[in-house]
Amino acid sequence: MKKKGLYRDFFLFFDITVMLCLLIGMASFVLIKGSTWLLAIYFVIGLVGYMFIEYITHRFLFHLKTPDNPYLLKFLKRIHYDHHKDPNDLKLLFLPLWYTIPNLLIAGIIFFFIESTLIGTLSFVSGTILMLLIYEWKHYVAHRPIKPRTKFGIWVKKLHLLHHFKNENYWYGVSTPFVDVIFRTLKDEKMVETSQSARDLEKRQTM
Repeated sequence: MKKKGLYRDFFLFFDITVMLCLLIGMASFVLIKGSTWLLAIYFVIGLVGYMFIEYITHRFLFHLKTPDNPYLLKFLKRIHYDHHKDPNDLKLLFLPLWYTIPNLLIAGIIFFFIESTLIGTLSFVSGTILMLLIYEWKHYVAHRPIKPRTKFGIWVKKLHLLHHFKNENYWYGVSTPFVDVIFRTLKDEKMVETSQSARDLEKRQTM
């Protein structure tokens, strides 16, 4: 597939297009109404905060051991288990809107109660959405025939593929390995055993 087709598959995927439109709308509103250093700080807080949320949800929610509850199992299969079985399926690659939008609303409400202004909250949520889109792009690149242009990008892609094909218990950071360093899940691949359940998370021990 040509590069144009690869980019089109990403930017015209419905869930991604919706999030892009939300980001453009919110960021434009913030810039028009009041571009200040404080709003820039809120934006950065949204960016950095998402890095930690990405890691925490990936490790502790998406990788829950196979539950007995059929509804929770169905949720986990759609949100992540099935992605490990078929890593290149676009329908399983991106986080669905029914998951991302409620989570953004919850994060926005919490931040609003802390900061108490709409403009500040929208700046924070804009940063969160931007980092979400960076996460989706890095995830997309990891599973598509796209060679990153930088050594760092190549390394990040390699780490995510190790998570899928070497051992699912390490390398949880998709957009950046920064949080893996903090939580000590960034390992030398030569020191990690190959997991028999990396391609099928349901094979792990039940809850």
